[in-house]
Amino acid sequence: MRTDNGDDRVSASRKHLVFAYYITGHGFGHATRVVEVVRHLIDAGHDVHVVTGAPDFVFTTEIQSPNLHIRKVLLDCGAVQADALTVDRLASLEKYSKTAVEPRASILAAEVEWLNSIKADLVVSDVVPVACRAAADAGIRSVCVTNFSWDFIYAEYVMAAGYHHRSIVWQIAEDYSQCEFLLRLPGYCPMPAFRDAIDVPLVVRRLHKSRTEVRKELGIGNEVKLVIFNFGGQVCGASDNQKLPPNFIRLPKDVAARILQNTAFGRNYDSDKFSGARRLRDAIILGYQLQRAPGRDMSIPDWYILAENEASLRQALPSGGKIENGYLMESCIEDLEIIHGELHGLSDTVAFLKSLSGLSRGVYSGLSAEKRQLRDRIAAAGLFNWEEEIFVARAPGRLDVMGGIADYSGSLVLQMPIREACHVAVQRNHPSKHKLWKHALARQNAKRQGPTPVSYGSELSNRAPTFDMDLSDLLDGDQPITYEEAHKYFAQDPSQKWVSSAVPEGKGVSSSASVEVENRIVGAPCGVMDQMTSACGEANKLLAMVCQPAEVKELVVIPTHIRFWGIDSGIRHSVGGADYGSVRIGTFMGRKMIKSTASALLSQSLANGGNPSHNVNGINSDEFEEHGIDLVRAEASLDYLCNLSTQRYEAVYAKKIPEYMLGETFLEKYTDHNDSVTVIDPKCKYGVRAPTKHPIYENFRVKAFKALLTAATTDDQLSSLGELMYQCHYSYNDCGLGSDGTDRLVKLVQEMQYHRNENGSLFGAKITGGGSGGSVCVMGKNCVQSSQDILEIQQRYKAATGFLPHIFEGSSPGAGTFGYLKVRRRYSPVFHVE
Repeated sequence: MRTDNGDDRVSASRKHLVFAYYITGHGFGHATRVVEVVRHLIDAGHDVHVVTGAPDFVFTTEIQSPNLHIRKVLLDCGAVQADALTVDRLASLEKYSKTAVEPRASILAAEVEWLNSIKADLVVSDVVPVACRAAADAGIRSVCVTNFSWDFIYAEYVMAAGYHHRSIVWQIAEDYSQCEFLLRLPGYCPMPAFRDAIDVPLVVRRLHKSRTEVRKELGIGNEVKLVIFNFGGQVCGASDNQKLPPNFIRLPKDVAARILQNTAFGRNYDSDKFSGARRLRDAIILGYQLQRAPGRDMSIPDWYILAENEASLRQALPSGGKIENGYLMESCIEDLEIIHGELHGLSDTVAFLKSLSGLSRGVYSGLSAEKRQLRDRIAAAGLFNWEEEIFVARAPGRLDVMGGIADYSGSLVLQMPIREACHVAVQRNHPSKHKLWKHALARQNAKRQGPTPVSYGSELSNRAPTFDMDLSDLLDGDQPITYEEAHKYFAQDPSQKWVSSAVPEGKGVSSSASVEVENRIVGAPCGVMDQMTSACGEANKLLAMVCQPAEVKELVVIPTHIRFWGIDSGIRHSVGGADYGSVRIGTFMGRKMIKSTASALLSQSLANGGNPSHNVNGINSDEFEEHGIDLVRAEASLDYLCNLSTQRYEAVYAKKIPEYMLGETFLEKYTDHNDSVTVIDPKCKYGVRAPTKHPIYENFRVKAFKALLTAATTDDQLSSLGELMYQCHYSYNDCGLGSDGTDRLVKLVQEMQYHRNENGSLFGAKITGGGSGGSVCVMGKNCVQSSQDILEIQQRYKAATGFLPHIFEGSSPGAGTFGYLKVRRRYSPVFHVE
């Protein structure tokens, strides 16, 4: 639908929208270009509230409409200048600190309240940093329109005059990173803080005077050649009736307004990847090297690390990539050409391909390795036929946000794929061309053919450096072997039970699941949430899955004001260990006891014509009458403990579950616990009550956690989410799956939370995955302060234990979203052996 006057303005709306448009306090140039966008939005029937320090006449001379609302507020100050070309850098930083940093808390509170009062549909910023943060806190989408950003400008000021003000740069960039995307105008500078950028034509103010009128006003005749230099507001443009030379293109004047309107309607915009690549390519020159010093890398924000990684990736690639379906397809990584698939901007995938490329050339890139290592790599190069295609897959580890060990009891779980991932390169080879390795060596020795292969590059003390198998070993005739036979096959050499991965082992982040997706083969008595997250997860989203057995419900977007971290305790975790397995056995023992009790009551009730006797196995039958016999029948055939409500468990069954039980006692009374992946040891004493209670309550906690994620953005919301995490942690400990290290980390988070009172940025923590060590998941605000608090916890943990914990930060796509790469070598290999 168009406006009635038929001009080229933005399409008229069938829905009235409210825009909050923030304008920086630096000069009038920003205001003059904002006028044009605002005019188009108002012509389309929308209300625009302009937040500015510029005089009213800048807007009212162009726009006469009751839909224009001007709010005189100054939220940033720009640069302090003696004249148009002279900037006082230090004074600029100090003025910004007084204007925007010191009163930040009150500014945010006031803006959130105002945005809610006008019921804003979209926040637009040109280019006020705090506006993006306020929008996020108010739960409103935001977009920036600009060709430069203040983090870029102030970074140079910091390096030149005010290093002690460097936190200003990080805070501004952090605010900008809350913005959904950037409408980037021509003449732009590097702006890596923005998550995405969409290039639009120059936004200009309308012409009001012709060339003749301007010359006459200035007293300049037509015979005089005139060059006008303009510094500040953009005022150039061609009128609608002006005829242009054939090599000129007249662009629409309302592109920015159209995109803003559609965004407010709910449309999602994605820039082409090439646009993002150009934006990130220049990130390093931005001046953020002020943090790039030994010992300070850990304090660099996540948004910049992502920008830098993609920037260095694009710089390392030769030009000539092709664009297909709007995405940049990088043509090659050193000697390898990508002929299918996408890199998805993942620096670890680039590193893997570079390593693979180096393998094809038999060199040990960047390291002065011994000759033996060089020879090993040359031998490794023989693993592939480099004249044929190679397939590369990638699967990340996961951070257990909520759900944990309740997965094998059918709970709802919330899992986030982490940045660290496992890469695998495979190739289909004819048996006659196999370059055999360790397993093949055993077969050759058995046939007295003598040793052939060598190993390469292992840095793990208990892992073989290579892993190989012959597909014929996995076949029985023309059919696959059974799971039991496959388990025996992979267990024949303990050093080859796992392969190497970038997902660190023993830290509770599913290093195993990133490699395998079938616990019946590898022998780990785990549930399915890890494998499903590794396969089906998406970056910056929580995979919500009901593990009955594996129903993915949805991908929950992590709210922009919330952030998750993993902190490694340094205590090795293993789901194959006795603790995890015994807790699982106790859980299934408890389920069997509940089913047995319900079955007894059901049988007695049916024998009495549907009326239960007064007392069965010590349970008063009155407790069943409210819900009737159908409920008892369902509990007698209970498949998953998590289908039992907390109320029914406490009211009816809790008193029948012993705290502990000897294995042989259970087997004598119940015969079996009906779990296909664990075996009861008759001589072992198992905890039963806590492992039975945990999944029933955890399922309730996870459901509450998921619902709270969509609640209003308040500290009460964050506190409630955090309390659910703490409850989960304590329940793990009751099951016997805690550890000194994870308890210490959770306590440090609590101390940080409560000692800072209303200024706290961290709100919850819990042990993850299988427990008994590994990592804790921490939840907090998505802000600079929370990152600093995490680093303080890291240092305090090191001071107390001597171990510097690894911090898991960021997310990446699952194997399904990544798909696969198909690569082939571009050049012939060159081997260098001395």
